[in-house]
Amino acid sequence: MWRSLWRSIDRFSLQHFKSVITELRQIKVVNEQNRDTVVDLLQTIVEIVTYGDRQDPLIFECFMEYQVLAEFVRVLKISTSSTIEAPLLQYLSIMIQNMDSEHAIYYCLSNDYVNNIVAHPYNFNAGDLALYYVSFLRAVSSKISRDTLCLLVKVHGDVVVSFPMYTEALKFAQHEEKMIQTAIRALTLNIYNICDDNVYQFITTPPASIYFSDLVSSLRKQCLQLDALVNSSEDKCTHQRNKDIFLKTDKIVDDLFYFKDMLSVGESRLSRVVTQNLLSLLILPLLLPLLKLGENKGSYNISAVTSLYIVSRLLQVVGGKHLINGVAGLLLYHYMALCQRDAIATNGDTAGSTGDASPLLHSLNDINIKVSGHEAEGEKEININYLLQHLNVQTSSNSHFDGSPRDDNVCIERFGIFAYLFSDNHSISLASLFLLLTLAENKDLEHFPASLLGISQSQGLMNNCESAFLKVDGSILVRLMPQILKTLLKVLACQPPVSPPMQWHTGWFLRKLLQCQGNKLTDDNIHLFNTSYEQSRECLQKELDGCWFDHIPDTIGNEWGSCKKALELQFHVKDPLFTLELEICQQAIDGNFNSCFAWERMVDAVKVFILHLQLKALIFMGCLLEKPSLESPSDSDLGKTYSRDISSASFGSEVSLGSGIPCRIAFSYAGVRDIYLLAVARGISGKLILAEKHPFRSQRGVVIAIAPLAGLSQPRIDEDHPTWLHLRIREFEPNFVKAKGGQSKVSTPPADGRWTLGFHSAKACETARLLILEETCKQRSSVESMLAPLLREDYLVNVLDSQGD
Repeated sequence: MWRSLWRSIDRFSLQHFKSVITELRQIKVVNEQNRDTVVDLLQTIVEIVTYGDRQDPLIFECFMEYQVLAEFVRVLKISTSSTIEAPLLQYLSIMIQNMDSEHAIYYCLSNDYVNNIVAHPYNFNAGDLALYYVSFLRAVSSKISRDTLCLLVKVHGDVVVSFPMYTEALKFAQHEEKMIQTAIRALTLNIYNICDDNVYQFITTPPASIYFSDLVSSLRKQCLQLDALVNSSEDKCTHQRNKDIFLKTDKIVDDLFYFKDMLSVGESRLSRVVTQNLLSLLILPLLLPLLKLGENKGSYNISAVTSLYIVSRLLQVVGGKHLINGVAGLLLYHYMALCQRDAIATNGDTAGSTGDASPLLHSLNDINIKVSGHEAEGEKEININYLLQHLNVQTSSNSHFDGSPRDDNVCIERFGIFAYLFSDNHSISLASLFLLLTLAENKDLEHFPASLLGISQSQGLMNNCESAFLKVDGSILVRLMPQILKTLLKVLACQPPVSPPMQWHTGWFLRKLLQCQGNKLTDDNIHLFNTSYEQSRECLQKELDGCWFDHIPDTIGNEWGSCKKALELQFHVKDPLFTLELEICQQAIDGNFNSCFAWERMVDAVKVFILHLQLKALIFMGCLLEKPSLESPSDSDLGKTYSRDISSASFGSEVSLGSGIPCRIAFSYAGVRDIYLLAVARGISGKLILAEKHPFRSQRGVVIAIAPLAGLSQPRIDEDHPTWLHLRIREFEPNFVKAKGGQSKVSTPPADGRWTLGFHSAKACETARLLILEETCKQRSSVESMLAPLLREDYLVNVLDSQGD
């Protein structure tokens, strides 16, 4: 024991350290024969230096005196094999990461040791060397400070002319390995947060600043790839396609958060170069199609719904005054210009004007928008002033903005973003409304567009008043509110009905806007809502004839809370991804008799009815409803049933055969067997049981198969064999676990089971069929009785009465 302890102490002694250094210095070439020896020496040095940095200052003095880092650089240069590079970089990373003293860190970064290691000509084509290299760079970046940063740059006069660690790191910015990308982003943020003026000047001017345009160009490419997925004509609405879209949007959002982190550094030059690249390469080209400029068709090959999603998500995540007001200035340019023109016409000068679009867009004057022309033209640049000239021409050619009612219709020129707001494509309509609300609720929006959209400058964005953006009379959204509400209600009242997700997101917008309107609707809009409500109730009632009617009460209980939560979701946390989901899968699955799809249809019917019931409560009561208490019928209402042991039977248990009907069934694994058929309903549960007679007890049977009574659909007698009864068995087992996007969809649903029972006569077969129908009818009646209060027209009145009591 003492010998082992002594050896451990001796390993970290100064004498041992000197001997290891001496041994390393004697290495004249590194090849395959001595590679392992060199690796052991490097590892030992790092272990001793790490120990000495914390425990023994003499060790680190020796480390500096013997210029050990110079030995590491020498080892790289004398190596004939690249296999030494990865472990050397790994040990250096470990050593630097574990250094605590500023003195040690200062020494390691001085004398160009790090720059020489960074600049070594590595071969990154094989193995994991790139990962070790980038990890080393990241380790160094985590230790630099304003005092030590100067040790890693090369300066001519007062100008930084070279920053090897930064420029070499950027070569891996688009690496396919996610870990390497993450490391590079962490490294750059470390540098941005401690830069001095000279270094900021270096990274924000060419050629180093090309990094930012490359980043945005890469993001732009991803957006085009996303759009291709959204608009693909193949494999419509498949599980894999949805998964691919989720993965692509996640990557886009990751990039957006990286831009947000860069802007959060708060350095003006960095913010300017990032913002200008986002505007010129991504945001403004995305907005061109939304401005409805005829000559810019195809200037950015992306669909409207994808464009609206990306701009909304970018404003949500990245934000910032320049981006918010740049987007608002272009999207609302027509209306700001018209407001100014009307003010001039009224007052004779600009004194009465509430604002001007030009100052708002002043920061964009030096931006050139890069757009893609026709194939022969390639990419070209459009100056923002050139674009504004065309916007002015278009504005002048349209009649003035008039919000006065005429014949119960609001006459408003619908061009630009507002043309999409009233699009026949529901997903585009909701996406444009989401973008407008994203702008309207942003606290960085300047006063003029804010008041135009409806934000009170004194109120701004208030946590306790999410609807503050619609409190200003005369704003565009207030003037358009009756039409917007009518458009949303038309979506709900569509025939045939739109998909349940489309109805739910439409309902979310309705709740938000109704709160702003004081829950008031015009008579026409109330009629539209009532039509939609009746449709939702009829759809739920139809499910009482489906194969999942027995699960409707439980589904209401399970879905009520999640539906209410989704309806109450705050605007700032709502992901506009829903607009893409609606675009790729707007049709509801119907006409498929698989029990899995029938389950999804039933759940959707329940959720849509809950939505309408909650909206009805909001319109007429001013609040949302808490989960209702659905009471099961009492035993006295059940009528005659089989004994309790049958209703609670499980596989392998004994049951009373009672008036069970004898028959036969063939199993693939057990041949033909003589059995008894028993059907029983108790309350809202029901079972079809196949039992084999007990070998010793004539009136008892052993359960060999059980099927849900509700899932049998219509039992059918074979046309050619009147003694055969065909049953379809519900095999799918629901589990209330929601997939991403809020729906419990199954990619590969199981097939329904099939039973064929043979009876000794046609009369017995018919008796069995009628027995199943009779017990199913009893079960359905119990479910209907439980749901009756909820489905009655006076349900809300009863709720109010109960609250009054």
